Amino acid sequence: MASRSFFFLHVLVMLSLAGMAFSDLSDDFYDDVCPKALPTIKRVVQDAVRKERRMGASLLRLHFHDCFVNGCDASILLDQTSTIDSEKTSRANNNSARGFEVIDKIKSEVDKVCGRPVVSCADILAVAARDSVIALHGPSWEVKLGRRDSTTASRTAANNNIPTPLMDLSALINNFKKQGLDEEDLVALSGGHTLGFAQCFTFRNRIYNETNIDSTFARQRQENCPRSGGNSNLASLDPTSALFDSKYFSNLVSKKGLLHSDQALFSGGKTDDLVKTYSKNLKTFSKDFAESMIKMGDIKPLTGKQGQIRVNCRKVN
Repeated sequence: MASRSFFFLHVLVMLSLAGMAFSDLSDDFYDDVCPKALPTIKRVVQDAVRKERRMGASLLRLHFHDCFVNGCDASILLDQTSTIDSEKTSRANNNSARGFEVIDKIKSEVDKVCGRPVVSCADILAVAARDSVIALHGPSWEVKLGRRDSTTASRTAANNNIPTPLMDLSALINNFKKQGLDEEDLVALSGGHTLGFAQCFTFRNRIYNETNIDSTFARQRQENCPRSGGNSNLASLDPTSALFDSKYFSNLVSKKGLLHSDQALFSGGKTDDLVKTYSKNLKTFSKDFAESMIKMGDIKPLTGKQGQIRVNCRKVN
């Protein structure tokens, strides 16, 4: 009887371990099933960034906005249908999120070298974000893989969960906390704004009405962002918008944060010291950024038999 009980216990343990191995993300997930997948993603990303440097920031932002809405499941890529409430039309993404055609290109090329759809759109977003940062001279990190794709999207969740450029520090901290991210993650990931641009309507109030802003910087931004009109006019988020460096943080220390939510990180609050550290030490920022990107990529992934591997990233199979 005892030996039979031990046998069943042994079987249960083995099944449990097998289930964990099947469900957990790992950096070698595609090594056997499609070893050419990651080099193919890197090649397409490099080509896209070479053609348009801004695309690197756009691909990084797609991954961020995906993970903050019900986890890293590629829900941001789904187009509107009678049953899909597309996140592309949410406040944070409408006429703003971009790079979808690059993701389509990656998916097509990867499925071609793999011989079938084995790489999820969610994993493509995660790897493309990493490769975009590398292409703009930023750090590398081991991307955990094995995510599967959602069969739903939620514009409401996108509106509620993606942080806005008008948030103050306490709102930002609470927003990130809901995703399992702490204050260091908040500052490090906000450093993604070392890349890319923002539209005039997102920073108009700051450059005309706020007082904790360098006056010369404000006047310069006003030249391309009038009090009315020009909503989509662009301004760089830091002085070197296509280079991964620490000037974003140097700007905050000098009261030259473009967005209210940027400057909130250096406004007499608990994140001031970390901003100062990053402004002086690119190596520390790069290391923390990479670690926080890995942590963000762990937000509620679909694994195992959950979700699906989409054939077309824009629609459910």
